[in-house]
Amino acid sequence: MSRPRGERGSAVVDFVLVLVVLVPVFLGVLQVALVMHVRNTLASAASEGARYAATLDRGPADGAARTRRQIDGAVSGRFADDIEAHPATVDGAPGVEVVVHATVPALGIGGPGVSLTVTGHAVEEQRP
Repeated sequence: MSRPRGERGSAVVDFVLVLVVLVPVFLGVLQVALVMHVRNTLASAASEGARYAATLDRGPADGAARTRRQIDGAVSGRFADDIEAHPATVDGAPGVEVVVHATVPALGIGGPGVSLTVTGHAVEEQRP
């Protein structure tokens, strides 16, 4: 089947026009997936650190160290640079709060990123 003379090469133009729309959409979905993965990992590590710090004979510094190890093992140590752990009140009871601040770079390659702040809370164990 032959094309009329005026339509030769139009498939290339159509491909480029579709690619101009699909590539940014695909990269945007990838960025959202990366940010959600890092956010969920940080939240899990902060909660684990808070629970660890709330056990008997442990303190906020132990929880921050545990959170740092969890993040370093799961994603990257660069996300574990800004971790705060301090005593807090959780639902009216004494507890521990672990806060993690991190920036996820654009598509993981640098440049302006997405700032995240996640917290983990736990009620302290009491001696019987």
